[in-house]
Amino acid sequence: MENNATCHDWITELSGSIAVPHTLSLALGQCRIDVRTNSADLEKDLVEYFKPFMCIPGSRPADITVTALEGDPVRVPFPLTVKQPDPGKTKIKEEYHDFSDGRAVHKRLTSMLFFFNETENLAIGPCLANSNQVINFVNNRFIGWMLVRGSLLGHAAAVKKNGRGLAFAGFSGMGKSTLALHLMSRGTTFVSNDRLLVHAHPGRLTMEGVAKLPRINPGTALNNPDLGTILSDEDRDRFSALKMEELWHLEHKYDVPIESCFGPGRFELESSMHGLVLLNWKHDQTPMQAGLVNLAERRDLLPAFMKSAGLFFLPGDRADELDFSEEAYIDLLRECPILELSGGVDFDGAADICLEFLDTGNLPESVQR
Repeated sequence: MENNATCHDWITELSGSIAVPHTLSLALGQCRIDVRTNSADLEKDLVEYFKPFMCIPGSRPADITVTALEGDPVRVPFPLTVKQPDPGKTKIKEEYHDFSDGRAVHKRLTSMLFFFNETENLAIGPCLANSNQVINFVNNRFIGWMLVRGSLLGHAAAVKKNGRGLAFAGFSGMGKSTLALHLMSRGTTFVSNDRLLVHAHPGRLTMEGVAKLPRINPGTALNNPDLGTILSDEDRDRFSALKMEELWHLEHKYDVPIESCFGPGRFELESSMHGLVLLNWKHDQTPMQAGLVNLAERRDLLPAFMKSAGLFFLPGDRADELDFSEEAYIDLLRECPILELSGGVDFDGAADICLEFLDTGNLPESVQR
């Protein structure tokens, strides 16, 4: 391949002669995604993971097509730029190359290689052993599709009930997924775990989740009866012997299959958005405090919600039209009630407040205004 080869050239070279007889189709909100692969086993894994969002292939033209080719790692013949680790991290995981028409991202730990431009998306390498990265690639294509259509990306979980949606954001390790799952045990429907796309309409906000299962630590599983099937008997005995503070900081994580734990129809990606809860609490014995805040006056809380799309987003010719600044987020959420939870961690107390808001549209009198 010549040095001036484009992203399209590489996609054609690497995939042109490989048959992809297996296709699954996803309905992610208004977006339709077809995933094509040469691996029946990979198709099976993806169908199981995306089960709540499967649709009939060909029922509507795909907005996005992703090709995932199972095979040996591909030697990268073009120069790569290292993506520096996020703040607080030290391990280099990704490197990338920008073409005139797209980008390639190489995963150092797995040797997976991803190519994408405005119309083509290719994952190639040991896909079956790294199906989680294929899943993330599919979800990142959806996120990009939403961003160029005017949404802003939030680092948030979300649930809904009675037509009302509530999002949860917080600084690292604050437990937004744990709170969302507490509310699931009390009758809500899951919308999203870690990424949320928020869009303004006249007089209202809508939010769209990402088809990603929650990942929880053992402490969350131990303290929620609906999650009991996630832990093996051996893990339950081992983790039950630990103190809560030790459980909280464990790196061991479990995926939560929402419909298996809570029942069918409990994972829906679309909702109106009626509030945002910002978790800013601590692991101590002080009482939890809840108060409404104005983000224009509390910019220190903005980083808990704002999220960069990262390496897998290319705005293309829409770059000049898109605004991901603090001011854009403040303006988007100007009419949305923002509730800060501070003091000590209290998931049951927080769930009480959130459930009253979802049920009635009102916050308890105890919430500071």
